[in-house]
Amino acid sequence: MISSGILKKSFKVLFIRGAGVFLLFMLSLFLTNFYSPEQVGRYDFVRATIMILSGASLIGTNQSIIYYSGILKSKNSLSSIKNIYYKMAKMTGAICLLFIVGVFIVSEETINQAFNKNDAYELIFSTIGVLFFYTITMLNIDTLRGLEKTTISELYRNVFRYVPVFIFSIILFLTQNQEWLIEVFLAGFILLFIITTTQTIRLFKKLKPSNNKEQSFSYAQIFKRSYPMALSAIAYFIMQSVDIIILTAYEGYDKVAYYSIAVKLATVTALALMSVNIVVAPKIAEIYNNNDHNTLNNLIRDSSRIIFSISLPVLIILFVFSGFILSFFGENYVLAKDALGILLVGQFFSSICGPGAVYLNMTGREQKLNKILIAGLFVNVILNFILIPVYGIEGAAAATLISMLFWNTLIVTTIYKSDKIKIFIS
Repeated sequence: MISSGILKKSFKVLFIRGAGVFLLFMLSLFLTNFYSPEQVGRYDFVRATIMILSGASLIGTNQSIIYYSGILKSKNSLSSIKNIYYKMAKMTGAICLLFIVGVFIVSEETINQAFNKNDAYELIFSTIGVLFFYTITMLNIDTLRGLEKTTISELYRNVFRYVPVFIFSIILFLTQNQEWLIEVFLAGFILLFIITTTQTIRLFKKLKPSNNKEQSFSYAQIFKRSYPMALSAIAYFIMQSVDIIILTAYEGYDKVAYYSIAVKLATVTALALMSVNIVVAPKIAEIYNNNDHNTLNNLIRDSSRIIFSISLPVLIILFVFSGFILSFFGENYVLAKDALGILLVGQFFSSICGPGAVYLNMTGREQKLNKILIAGLFVNVILNFILIPVYGIEGAAAATLISMLFWNTLIVTTIYKSDKIKIFIS
């Protein structure tokens, strides 16, 4: 049965993602209890910044390589994926180079004034310095996924990328060098770049040449397929991080730290959605390409039910015990209780709506998803600028909630109108 296969694979991914979340929260607990809120706020600012910039530098290649893997599998020509990968690496490298040039052109004073922080330029400069390594690492992780190495891909994505900063943050605390936290966080991605690139290239060498004609795609074809996904990814990453960026301009690093913990806790509830998406994405592309509408409908129905069934208990626990859970991170972190409650409402609605975004991406409707997410981003940014100055972290949470309701509803409506598929729980 489709559901049993999805469930088995999803739980495997969910377990790995759960381990990653556990490690992330152990890191967060350590930082919030042994580092100052200002240092934690700087760390979260850099973390949010590199997520946004990588969305631009990847230009959707990490998403489109999953699409290509599904298409190539249906044509028994998976070995062609290595040529696509090398072209994608060159394209993303060029974008990273443009960011490096840009940070030298814009003055330090301009950036510091924009964020109302004396060290904003220094933090952004350091982030862009390792952007290429972070970008290729993310591309490698999804390439491994496309090569059916889902387990190791998820280990890199959710566990291994937190290990270096966790280890070094402990060392920095013991040696009283906490001011180097940002540097060790960023340096970890250089290490991951080396390891994941080496493994990806080794797997390419093991691919058996296809009996069919090798599939060739030009830079223009790859860009045409990837850039709508890039715009969607950028919009999504910005929506995940823009509240923290804007909050930094209006509040101190301590408030940024409190709110960031609320965001991380709320994101735990999205584990089921992300885990199922990881499993079904290449399947959606393959089944849709084979025009098997009945199987596709069953796949989506089972996926939506699994997402909701796993998410609901976590949502309830976090909502009921939010104050108690936040207190573990420090006494002042309980100030984010209301913000966490608002964010959880948004995650609940998202769990009901199912794997809509990945469905549009894997069925050639990435441009529609692009327009929806950009509209959602516009709503999100405007609301953040309106609500944060008045309501602080609760305003940031409210902006996220409203934008999630907006773009999820558009996705569900678009899919049902075009394909008559109920992407939402049914």
